[in-house]
Amino acid sequence: MAKKELFDEIYYKHYNKVFRLCKGYFCGDTALASDATQEIFIKVWEKLDTFRNESSISTWIYRIAVNTCLLYLRKSSTKKEIRTDILPQVVSETYSSEKDEQLRQMYHCIQKLEETNKMIILMTLDGLEYQEISEVIGITEETLRVRIHRIKKSLTQCVQNENI
Repeated sequence: MAKKELFDEIYYKHYNKVFRLCKGYFCGDTALASDATQEIFIKVWEKLDTFRNESSISTWIYRIAVNTCLLYLRKSSTKKEIRTDILPQVVSETYSSEKDEQLRQMYHCIQKLEETNKMIILMTLDGLEYQEISEVIGITEETLRVRIHRIKKSLTQCVQNENI
């Protein structure tokens, strides 16, 4: 398969998941999430030849995504110009205003989490398998299950307090 065909397949399969992950990192800011997602896929394109199949392609993409999002958060003052005309367009997600408010509250609570926990819950919410999340984070599945339980408990408390 040619590099362009492989990239297109990867892009269409993983765009929405990467976008949602970025949205979680940037507290629901879709413009910033979109910029970061485009940059992530530019990195995927540039480094596709170096992927060695030592992990699944989605694990590799998530590592790139998480690192890029963390860089964005650390260097939020620097802006990078990205040529988006080379990437295909993907339909954006829209929600009702009530759902939007619930998501805003959840993102606000997720932002309060420590970086690793934030990464874990965003990947969990995106439906990644525990095995894959544990590979990305570098912990055992058993430890991951315990952490997810604690994270969900703290998020539930946070969201309930936000609604008071």
